[in-house]
Amino acid sequence: MRITIIGAGFAGSVLATELARIAPTGVDLCLVGNADGFGRGVAYGEARPEHLLNVRAREMGATADQPAEFARWLNLTRRAEDSFLPRLVYGEYLYSRLQSAAQVSLAGFSQVQQEAVAVEREGDAFRVLLADGADFLTDRVVLAVGALPPQRLQGVGPRLLVDPAYIAWPWQKNLRGEDALARVPAQARVLVIGTGLTMADTVVTLLRRGHQGPITAISRRGLLPRPHLAEPSPPIALPPTVLHALNSGDVRQLLRALRSLAPIVPDWRSLVDALRPFLQGYWRGLADVQRGRFLRHLRPYWEVVRHRLPPSVHEELEQLRGEGRLVVRAARLLRARRGEEAVEVVLRERGQAHALAEQYDVLVRATGLDTDIERTSHPLVGQLRDAGLVSPDPFGLGLRANERFEALDRHGAPVRGLYCIGPLLRGQLWEIIAVPELRVAARELAQQLLRAPAASVRVQREGALPRGARALRAGAR
Repeated sequence: MRITIIGAGFAGSVLATELARIAPTGVDLCLVGNADGFGRGVAYGEARPEHLLNVRAREMGATADQPAEFARWLNLTRRAEDSFLPRLVYGEYLYSRLQSAAQVSLAGFSQVQQEAVAVEREGDAFRVLLADGADFLTDRVVLAVGALPPQRLQGVGPRLLVDPAYIAWPWQKNLRGEDALARVPAQARVLVIGTGLTMADTVVTLLRRGHQGPITAISRRGLLPRPHLAEPSPPIALPPTVLHALNSGDVRQLLRALRSLAPIVPDWRSLVDALRPFLQGYWRGLADVQRGRFLRHLRPYWEVVRHRLPPSVHEELEQLRGEGRLVVRAARLLRARRGEEAVEVVLRERGQAHALAEQYDVLVRATGLDTDIERTSHPLVGQLRDAGLVSPDPFGLGLRANERFEALDRHGAPVRGLYCIGPLLRGQLWEIIAVPELRVAARELAQQLLRAPAASVRVQREGALPRGARALRAGAR
């Protein structure tokens, strides 16, 4: 049986590592991904030295039963285990453990450093088509593509879209390997669309490169991620009132329970962290009307307390705000175009009837995570959607899937052999974008894949991998 994982970032590499450790002889594993992010993905492969993890090192192990594995891999001291380390280092850890698992695996294990652009059903198998024109057959496919490429900002004019003054993705590199922020002049007036973690990374990178000009960041509510404390807060147990509210299937009831509890807990961060083990089950139990209510009214506030900043990054942003070099506003971009001397934008501040016309030198899109498969430009996800093999979540949170991680087709039926893991499952699980939830899902999915029926005769006969696929151990097919 051949299992192909498409996407070699965190979810894909951790799933591949789990399979390599438990798969028996006769299973053929194939990991497909872009060469420059293999084993690391965008989050850890395209990061810069100043980009920090927003979780303490001692909690970043890639397996649920060994959460401190990353800290041990680095041989950290007890004090250093509570620090927030560079994301590049974490990428090296993921790549190292992938290689180590492949070396001792009983299964065949190959990597294909190419982009997968299409997956087509052929009988009981799937044909995977690659960007270089090659293709191969496989029995199982796992979509582990991570977040989708950022969509075009509404209101951005066609001339600005192709102008260097518009940066659609801060870490996009040119042919010389330079990312887009490298060409921002030191004195430029910068407008950043988004006030979350991507904005924080963008601002920190600009500062490390000597940026002196004013930076304005906007989002509809103007909320910044809240910080971690320098010292971790002690964990707490949820009281019966909150546990009952989690079983109620009612967003308002849970919100009332949390509001009554928040004033008496030592630190709100402990309360947020205590909720996490219950949130997948809670989300699954919510009716669509309740999910919609949460997404419309509460999601932005949840995001800023759930996805927090390392203390040092928060302090740096606050210092910039105090100096007036960074301004955060609750506003919406209505229009942006390439003017004769500057980028001309029209903004409407929250609660205001009138719009404001302003000028900037550079416009940066930093709106972060996108999982809307209905509007995505991702070639593989778009092809699967158009073919009816996957179907969109009604709230734009990814694709529909069942509890066995199987994708649901346009008719709502499971597509046998086509699975998904990672952010595209937000519509089913909500909490499935961070390490603690992903490492549990990877283990569950690995076991599910190996319980699948035996390999098809056709894959055994015709399923040779394309030339250039690199075996990760000497015995791999």
